[in-house]
Amino acid sequence: MQRIHIPGIIAMAAIVVASNILVQFLFGQWLTWGAFTYPLAFLVTDVMNRVYGAHAARRVVFAGFVVGVICSVIGTQIMLQGDGFTYPAVTLRIAIGSGLAFLTAQLMDVAIFDRLRDRSWWRAPLASTLIGSSLDTAIFFTIAFSSVLTFVEPANDVSWAGEMLPLLGTGPVVPLWVSLGFADWMVKLSLALLALVPFRIIVGYLMPRTT
Repeated sequence: MQRIHIPGIIAMAAIVVASNILVQFLFGQWLTWGAFTYPLAFLVTDVMNRVYGAHAARRVVFAGFVVGVICSVIGTQIMLQGDGFTYPAVTLRIAIGSGLAFLTAQLMDVAIFDRLRDRSWWRAPLASTLIGSSLDTAIFFTIAFSSVLTFVEPANDVSWAGEMLPLLGTGPVVPLWVSLGFADWMVKLSLALLALVPFRIIVGYLMPRTT
């Protein structure tokens, strides 16, 4: 691993760990705080891909994945207290869901970006992030909160996420975690558009320094 890749690795690991923790805390009725931090992982991947190439981006993804998993496992052993309850900083299901969703979505992001890298500058980061974000949301929320996977971590009570409510308060009746995932997905799509600005700026700053 080259020294120039280290900032990307550190940024990726920090985003994964922070998102693992923040996804457990609601922001409003339908979102979690993690919805605003995790999309930054796609920005890191796309910048690395554009500046250093797909191979470097994959290496950063794998390194960030390993560091993120290690930190998440440590988080499962750290107990927090609140509202009369004791709970781990990162639950096992969230750690597993985050890890699998991260690796699958990020590698898909790298592949799509690399395929579109010769198109207009905005096509690769936008398309790869939109598809990667959609895949990430579906995998993570299903593993972390679906009642079908309760056997993964029986001691972790996520029954609150299975409460049947109208989708985002107005649509068909679905489990709460589906509304959370749908809202999270919409935020990711919005941030994918906004991220084009820092992507353009960061790449413009770094590209001359790679020649």
